[in-house]
Amino acid sequence: MNRAISLLALPFLVVVAVLVIAALYIVDVREKALVLRFGEVVEVREEPGLGIKVPFLDNVVKYDARILGLPTPPMEVTPLDDRRLVVDAFARWQITDVVQFRRAVGSGGIEFAQRRLEPIVTNAIRQVLGSVPSTTVLSDDRTPLMNRIRDLARDDARDLGIRVIDVRLTRTDLPEQNLTATYARMRAEREREAADEIARGGEAAQRVRAAADRTVVELTSEARKRAEVVRGEADARRNAIYADAFGRDPEFFAFTRSMTSYERALKGENSSLVIQPQGEFFDYLRNDGADRANPVPVPPPAATESESESEEEPQTEGALQPGETPAPAETDRTGQPLGSSAGVTLTPLPESLASPPQEEPVVPPAPTPAPAD
Repeated sequence: MNRAISLLALPFLVVVAVLVIAALYIVDVREKALVLRFGEVVEVREEPGLGIKVPFLDNVVKYDARILGLPTPPMEVTPLDDRRLVVDAFARWQITDVVQFRRAVGSGGIEFAQRRLEPIVTNAIRQVLGSVPSTTVLSDDRTPLMNRIRDLARDDARDLGIRVIDVRLTRTDLPEQNLTATYARMRAEREREAADEIARGGEAAQRVRAAADRTVVELTSEARKRAEVVRGEADARRNAIYADAFGRDPEFFAFTRSMTSYERALKGENSSLVIQPQGEFFDYLRNDGADRANPVPVPPPAATESESESEEEPQTEGALQPGETPAPAETDRTGQPLGSSAGVTLTPLPESLASPPQEEPVVPPAPTPAPAD
């Protein structure tokens, strides 16, 4: 009897266990749940925990209660200045009213809600960005624009039972054709600035070069002037020395000039010279002209010590000092002091530098002719 009762109770316990399991459901902290009976909402569970439903009659639908993301595809917008831009956006949204969300999306769930939310965000972006110039869209501070897009999308998405928390513009670029034109314009502007800089640099270089050339001309002119002055002074001193030498002994001056002429004219690499041997050019080859040279004046004998003491006289200006030898008087053939005709005042020549006395040239006797056979 007891065994029969136990056999009958086992199926009953199994049935009860199945009914209990079918009547219980669990709501996670990350979820929101709806209890549906024949498609109608009979209970809303937003708090996590264990719930009870009618087995086999009620159906539990759960939705994600976290903040979800919605990336929008790239789209072209036309700002207020008719300059097209390519914009990417990212929206964050959350289910706030589960019942209204269920009525709006039906059994489509989260994926269907995102498909309905995407055109709402896209239209809000186009509407807001189309009312401002492109410079505002491309600026660094776009927070006011994103707030306006968020508010507009939030108002349109309220009927879906969701709340748009934030909208962010991830990329704002120009289209490919506009980028090419923009880069070309930027390149042209940079080339123009580079040309201006090159022109200014060339102008500055030209000024520096002109100043340097002027300085070179001034320095060269000053150096040339000083060189001419020094050359003129040297030529004057040379002419005075030549005049002095010519006045001292014209014959010796003519002799040295003739020797120089011989040295320059009678070189092997020069042109041939055709001239009569009896001409004046070869005078010093036939005779050295010693007979026509001026004799060296003989200095007067030095006075003895006793005579100098007895004949001591008061010194006057221009008188000889004790121990000084009188300078020999140099005159030309006419008896005039050397250099007077050239306007040159000669310095008295010390005795130690006086020319040595010249010996009389010895003329060899003429050879006697040999008797004829």
